[in-house]
Amino acid sequence: MVIPGELSGLGVEELHADAVRVLGEWRATSSEAEDGRLRALELLADGPVAMTRAHRRGHVTASALVVDPGGRVLLCLHGRLGKWMQLGGHCEAGDAGLAAAALREATEESGIAGLKLDAEPIDVDVHEVRCGARDGAPAEPSVHFDVRFLLRAPVDAREQISDESAALDWFTPDALPSPLASGTVRQIAPALARLR
Repeated sequence: MVIPGELSGLGVEELHADAVRVLGEWRATSSEAEDGRLRALELLADGPVAMTRAHRRGHVTASALVVDPGGRVLLCLHGRLGKWMQLGGHCEAGDAGLAAAALREATEESGIAGLKLDAEPIDVDVHEVRCGARDGAPAEPSVHFDVRFLLRAPVDAREQISDESAALDWFTPDALPSPLASGTVRQIAPALARLR
């Protein structure tokens, strides 16, 4: 089976199988997360193509809320969207699964080495996006079924802004920046609960 898009090589079937397993086993942290989990599983019934940008009805993405030992969260001001959010993005060939994709994306976008992954999701958020702009063509509307994980930053973490962000900073949960992307706040409580 040949799947169009950036995941057409080896790995897309394994990524799909991992997403089905992770979301099939996970106990959601909120009613909104449960709705997202069920909607993502419905999308995944379309097969491995649901892991790729080529699936215009929507695709599964992976992101991570990075938390430091003091309970601060690392958020980026997305350059194109102009909203503060967790780090993350599209799955890629070679990712060992959803959690690994979230770790790779967060490491790339934060520049922080030594992030520790909690491989059980903390949230699933479904939201409309415009992605896939390439070679001067405008981005097309789509839907991200974003599976979110917790990453623990080391004590000596030093972040470095990437070209995808306008800013990158640490915030306490009671002093978050504005504007926030949808579902950003919802993932903080389950992340901090895991740290206890």
